[in-house]
Amino acid sequence: MKFLPGIAALFLIASLTQAKAIGFQREIVSDPSDKQLEVGIWYPSNSPVPGQDNTPFRQALALGGKLEGQDLPLIVLSHGYGGWMGSHAGLAQTLTRSGYIVVAPNHTGNNYEDESYPPQKWMIDRPRHIKLVIDFMLNNWKNASKVAPSKIGMFGFSAGAYTALVSSGAVPNIKRLISHCDKNPTELVCKLGINDEFKASGLENLPRSAWNYDPRITAAVVVAPGLGFAFDKKGLENVTAPIQLWAGSKDLNVPTMTNTNIILKGIPIKPEYHLINKAGHFAFLPPCNPLLEEANPRVWKMVCLDDPAFNRHSFHKEFNKEITAFYNKTLTNK
Repeated sequence: MKFLPGIAALFLIASLTQAKAIGFQREIVSDPSDKQLEVGIWYPSNSPVPGQDNTPFRQALALGGKLEGQDLPLIVLSHGYGGWMGSHAGLAQTLTRSGYIVVAPNHTGNNYEDESYPPQKWMIDRPRHIKLVIDFMLNNWKNASKVAPSKIGMFGFSAGAYTALVSSGAVPNIKRLISHCDKNPTELVCKLGINDEFKASGLENLPRSAWNYDPRITAAVVVAPGLGFAFDKKGLENVTAPIQLWAGSKDLNVPTMTNTNIILKGIPIKPEYHLINKAGHFAFLPPCNPLLEEANPRVWKMVCLDDPAFNRHSFHKEFNKEITAFYNKTLTNK
């Protein structure tokens, strides 16, 4: 999915009145193998906030404000293909109000400004980015001493859900991926013509260690997992952290039967599973700003329109609530 520069800022609805102040910082994370990673960090703060939104994702935040709290759990957000750090800003805001630090990278070569990296590259890079971001948060961030290293969770949507699975110990079966696309050429990811690239990539010969599993992640929320069909039971056998799994019954981009259901059946420890009736793929993104309809009708039609029986505003209140409850149970024992 291709976003135009500047369009991403229109995706999120205006912020609600702040019940608690939230601090925010943009930071740069060094990547020895590629360009620097830009990340956004939301965190609890009692610093004053402006009366109007002051961020591209339409939230009023204490920019650079002082962090409040100790031993705070950390959640890493991984956006979908062509997304950005603000793709799930509403969830970040909800989690921060519950006492979490939330960090979201722009995945290099696979974000709304730059989709130049082919799948055989970003499939390896994305989990590597997550490791780098966690390293930064625990060792180099100015508030690193406030982060609880034993309380790290992850959230991923679509390609980000693939990232969350691999970061949690899953290893894709590249031969299975190629075979699936040969047999199902109409599935969206297969229609993109990736099979020839994969056949020549040599990814199937990589050792398990090359996929960048990070054992510091002890709970993960996996939403509409892209490339779900690439995983088999053997590739999922090391995913032992608690998983909350989400799917939409009307997801045409990542069909539930050939993606999420594979994960549901293959993970050794039964996930907490939510199948959302009438939800399409982009229902898991926050409601769009109405201005987007005029600014970019193509993106509006693709991303913002839902089944008439599905209310995205109401759903996201419950979605964020359920995700927070999952992390409270698995990371903080609340």
